[in-house]
Amino acid sequence: MSQENNIIEVWNAVLEDLQKHVSESTYSTWILPLEPQYFDENCFVLHTGQAFASNLLRKNHYTEMSQAVKKATGRDLEVKILFDEELSKKISKKSKSKTVSQDSSEPQKPKYDSLTQMQSSNLNLKYKFENFVVGSNNKLAYVAAQTVAQKPGTKYNPLYIYGGPGLGKTHIMQAIGHYIIKNRSDLKVLFISAEEFVNDVVNALARGDEKTKKMNSFRKKYREVDVLLIDDIQLIAGKTRTEEEVFNTFNTLHGAGKQIVITSDRTPKEIPSLSDRLISRFEWGLMADIQIPDIETRMAILSNLAQDSAIEVPKNIIEFLATIYANNIRELEGAFNRVTAYASINEMPLTLDNVKKIINYNEKEKSYTFDGIVDEVASYYNISTKEIKGSGRSAKVSEARQVSIYLCRELTKQSFPAIGEYFEKKHTTILYSYDKIKDELRINKALSHTVESVINQICK
Repeated sequence: MSQENNIIEVWNAVLEDLQKHVSESTYSTWILPLEPQYFDENCFVLHTGQAFASNLLRKNHYTEMSQAVKKATGRDLEVKILFDEELSKKISKKSKSKTVSQDSSEPQKPKYDSLTQMQSSNLNLKYKFENFVVGSNNKLAYVAAQTVAQKPGTKYNPLYIYGGPGLGKTHIMQAIGHYIIKNRSDLKVLFISAEEFVNDVVNALARGDEKTKKMNSFRKKYREVDVLLIDDIQLIAGKTRTEEEVFNTFNTLHGAGKQIVITSDRTPKEIPSLSDRLISRFEWGLMADIQIPDIETRMAILSNLAQDSAIEVPKNIIEFLATIYANNIRELEGAFNRVTAYASINEMPLTLDNVKKIINYNEKEKSYTFDGIVDEVASYYNISTKEIKGSGRSAKVSEARQVSIYLCRELTKQSFPAIGEYFEKKHTTILYSYDKIKDELRINKALSHTVESVINQICK
């Protein structure tokens, strides 16, 4: 038997074994497209046409692959996965060829189309339903997202997911895209941030002979998809031409029964300067909020991270991190990664004292309270705390109240609803005050000096 026939036979045996030990999506997306090259006494060489397949498989599935190779060859060989640019081009051409020649009566496209889809849809591989931790804070959004993923365009259209930064909005939105690509490869999915959408509008409107062609290309990109996922929609507010393109794109897709999913840090009505007609359309479907997760959910997130990373993290460390990073999942995960990486590189045991040093934990910094902040602001402005929390509208009191709201958000990282409850003000008022001070600080040196002075007093 020739070496070529032999390696194909061996590779088929490896594939048969791997299919039993890895997920269906991993098998079809990453392993099946690999091409066996040769094996000798030392190694088993595979080629891939996907730039990041080698690192992904080596990091997450090397053990399964090496064991499968050992079973098939009877040898303990090193598995090498090498990127092949020619293979990459071949897969790309093959995908395009299949797309053009495909019989229109077929309900779904071949498996390679899923790979092409994933590469062109802008989705992040780590954002899937499988690793999304569900809690009371996000259950509505999770259930709605699964419903949309299973039957896109038929229910909850649009799905509007809102909540503070770092709470998992992007994760759950992209999970919808991944699910659809895996299970409905006949549907075209596109994920885009609102900022990228704005940039595309600006580029398409650039002066020159190509203007009409660019606008047609822009509209084709966004209106010839089956599932459009737009992240951070609040960033289009006040940009008249961008809002117009979003409005027309929305109407085109919605009218054709295509699915639209949107995320934002607030409800449509709470987005300053957003046009009424867009507010109306965004509210057509279902609005689902994601709130700050409770401590049990935060601990579950950390436990999952530890399990996925094959790192043993003591329960008291998990509870400590979950306690101090209470308002932002992104910060929570970042702290976990920083702690585990630093401890591993420096061969440092994961003790509570070591963890505090790694994250520069400051006991005083974590003890900021609304009362303490408002007391210092009142003292600086020479007014009473009652006036700050009241409804007085003089310039001095209004500024002190807005500075207090800004500092309560910045120093405690508490949610806007929590701050609104403390000041007994509407959510929209709290958002307006925070945004106003944040914007003013960029240009108003006197206000910047005031805020800096109050912070210095608070931090004493």
